[in-house]
Amino acid sequence: MKSYILFYKPYGVLSQFTREKNHKALCDFGPFPKDVYAVGRLDADSEGLLFLTNDTAVNHRLTDPKFEHERTYIVQIEGIPDDDDLARLNSGVVIEAKRTKPAIVRLFDHEPEFPARAVPIRFRKNVPTVWLEMTLCEGRNRQIRKMTAAVGHPTLRLVRTSIAFLTLKELHPGEYRELTSEEIEKLYSLLLIS
Repeated sequence: MKSYILFYKPYGVLSQFTREKNHKALCDFGPFPKDVYAVGRLDADSEGLLFLTNDTAVNHRLTDPKFEHERTYIVQIEGIPDDDDLARLNSGVVIEAKRTKPAIVRLFDHEPEFPARAVPIRFRKNVPTVWLEMTLCEGRNRQIRKMTAAVGHPTLRLVRTSIAFLTLKELHPGEYRELTSEEIEKLYSLLLIS
């Protein structure tokens, strides 16, 4: 039986079922079906939407870069980026000798509402922070953190809020839910799977 699960990964949790180095893992939540795996990853120090499935066709279509499915992140950064910094993020920056694909980046005019994190964000009295919404269509290793660092604004907190049309809506850290039949149908249509 095919399973499709949205999970709100808390800070400090690995995107795998095996614990490592005092980190919790997916096995500490659930119970999840034994044959599901995360579609893509979030680092232990990142939070937010993780999609779990045992459907290999869906996994392939969502993770293969040639299909360019959007992922949206809300990112707290150190310092206040100027127009040039935002333009560079939007057009792509060079990380590890390769330019990232163009992104959609916008500056928040207020602090988004997220549950407090178990480990507080580093606070420096003389360094302001702001929040960005970043939508990417590729998923390189620690890409957002490397992109913001490349323009001089290190990432302090990173929360993935959506993968394509799937969102964190109504989930809290550590919670999960199965996709509805309508969502599964919409996902298959989006991914051109019959």
